[in-house]
Amino acid sequence: MSATPSAPFLKRVNPGGWAALAWTAGLLFTALLRVRLPGQEEADVMVGVVFLRWDGLTMLAVATALALRGCLLLTRRPTAALWFLLSAAVVGSTPLGVTAIPFAQYLAVDVALYVIAAARPPREARRALLAALGVLVIHLAVRLLAGWSVGTTGALAVGLTAAVVWLLGRSEHQSRTYAERSRAQVAEQAVTAERLRIAREMHDTVAHTIGIVALQAGAARRVMDTQPEQVRQALTEIETASRETLAGLRRMLGALRTDGPGDPGPRAADEAALPEMPGLGALDRLAEVTASAGVRVAVHRVGAPRPLPPDIDLSAFRVVQESVTNVVRHSGADACTVTVDQRDPEALVVTVEDRGAVPGRDRNRAAGGSGHGLTGMRERVTLLHGDFTAGPRQGGGFRVTARLPLPTGVTTR
Repeated sequence: MSATPSAPFLKRVNPGGWAALAWTAGLLFTALLRVRLPGQEEADVMVGVVFLRWDGLTMLAVATALALRGCLLLTRRPTAALWFLLSAAVVGSTPLGVTAIPFAQYLAVDVALYVIAAARPPREARRALLAALGVLVIHLAVRLLAGWSVGTTGALAVGLTAAVVWLLGRSEHQSRTYAERSRAQVAEQAVTAERLRIAREMHDTVAHTIGIVALQAGAARRVMDTQPEQVRQALTEIETASRETLAGLRRMLGALRTDGPGDPGPRAADEAALPEMPGLGALDRLAEVTASAGVRVAVHRVGAPRPLPPDIDLSAFRVVQESVTNVVRHSGADACTVTVDQRDPEALVVTVEDRGAVPGRDRNRAAGGSGHGLTGMRERVTLLHGDFTAGPRQGGGFRVTARLPLPTGVTTR
């Protein structure tokens, strides 16, 4: 039980910010190439005729405006943003006196290509790559038809870089898709595991009830001629046990026909230390077992205790057990509180909460869980038409609350 950590700084910068940074870096690099830096006899690139004139500076300003517009659109409309950035690359290259679009003016385009390849559908990603490469080809073709010199090698290098960046984006897209499918598969397997566990528990409940029915029926048969009162009592107990089990089966098996996520999750206590079919009556034993793991569990009961249907009693215990497990393994806390509220005659409410990590225990805390334990608890509560909430507490720690409605007209044990 722990809050989700904040994303790293590099993850918090949106794609538009990276594209703007790339365009700014490209402009700076372009300017530095045309300045004689310390230790150089002359600048690496000769300044173009119009580079420092008003018309050249105007083109650079227009190109920067187009690039910034594309950066603003990159998150919401990446394809439109790509066209703005491509236009900025062409316009920004015009006053430089170059024979092809330089790599520095294509840095922001490369960022947009990566974003589109990583986040957009394959068809849109392919169109983006064709657009980026097509602009390079058209730029060279126009210069060739005009009789100007053409920097084919430089254009090929820029195009190759764009293709590599696009491939990296597609690789990221495929990795993300595979991870999402894997998570969905794990959740689906967790559904099966949790529901099989519930089915086994219901099987044990039915077997127990059938055993009682068989014993009572056998006892009634032996004394039916001599002790009719005992026969009547045995038949009453048979009817009670049968109705109780049948009601639980209808509630659980009816809900199991639907699909939903779940996860059995780990258990805080050794199952061998608990009763075969535990209920809320085993909370004190659960607290003892958990204390041996270094976490104190305080159990509070609110309202007058009353009998509960076996399926609700068992599910409430499993929610508490799973929540205590999360405290032990993931919270870093040294204590938690379990509250069983039976004041409402129509529902049972159980709450498990801790106050957060204790200094000095973090290094012993297990790594953050997958989150399927909470999903498994929600699965149990949902199957019984209850309400489940889980989240950080105000002031620190974590709280899990399950409200299980009690069926009306059902005799409880």
